[in-house]
Amino acid sequence: MTSRKAPHSTEQRGTTRHPIPRAHIPGVPRPGEPGWPSRPSVPPIPGTPLTPGAPDLPSAPPSAPGPVPPTRVWLDPHAEWTSKLYERLLAKRIVMASGLLDDDAASRLSAQLLTLDAEQEDPIRLELQNLRAELPATLTVMGILDVLRVPVHACVSGEISGPALGVLASCPHRSGYPNAIFVLTEPRLHLGGTVTAVSAGEQQMTRMLDTLYFRLADVTGREVDEIREDARRGRTLTTGQAIGYGLIQKQETTPRPPVPGGPRPGPAGPHPR
Repeated sequence: MTSRKAPHSTEQRGTTRHPIPRAHIPGVPRPGEPGWPSRPSVPPIPGTPLTPGAPDLPSAPPSAPGPVPPTRVWLDPHAEWTSKLYERLLAKRIVMASGLLDDDAASRLSAQLLTLDAEQEDPIRLELQNLRAELPATLTVMGILDVLRVPVHACVSGEISGPALGVLASCPHRSGYPNAIFVLTEPRLHLGGTVTAVSAGEQQMTRMLDTLYFRLADVTGREVDEIREDARRGRTLTTGQAIGYGLIQKQETTPRPPVPGGPRPGPAGPHPR
């Protein structure tokens, strides 16, 4: 019984065969290195270097720039026109005071009044439109109005309330438009700090408030206690009621236009009795 064996030459040929050397591709790991087996390579993007330090391929030409988006600039288109308008009003000796009268606004208003007072001796017209004021700022303007040499005619339109009535009362000539509203109210005060500071501030504000009420009582011919009580209740007056109260002296009126075909207005004369 014989056994069949593989040819000796075949085993020897298999053990003595040498591996065929292969060229190494840059960027692809060799067998045994991290990343082996590697994923199929991705075709490079034009313009991207294949290996570090290699020159770039010519990139595609840049696209033409698109239209520039519009830019919105928040400017007041009427700023220059408004400035010129106020200059023209000052040239006519008309001063506008509207909104909140605080320390800064009181400084500007005082500067305008003093400038007009120094330029000419003609009267000044002070337009008070929807005016409300802080108590210290009101006393500042009241002091300026007391020392002016020229007469000041104050005219109220819209609503005037609180300490702003002191500005009105400091003018020798006072009037109001038909739709004006006069509101007597107490000013709102916010005091803070230590007990001593709050007590001192309260005493100072009381003296300032008394100055305001004394001025209103002097103009209207009423008692200070009556003015104080009306301010606590927030009494509101129309133009006609303000005339009766003594805050203003007259109502502003405009001449009516002539009726077509009617009589023309002649010179003012005594009214028939």
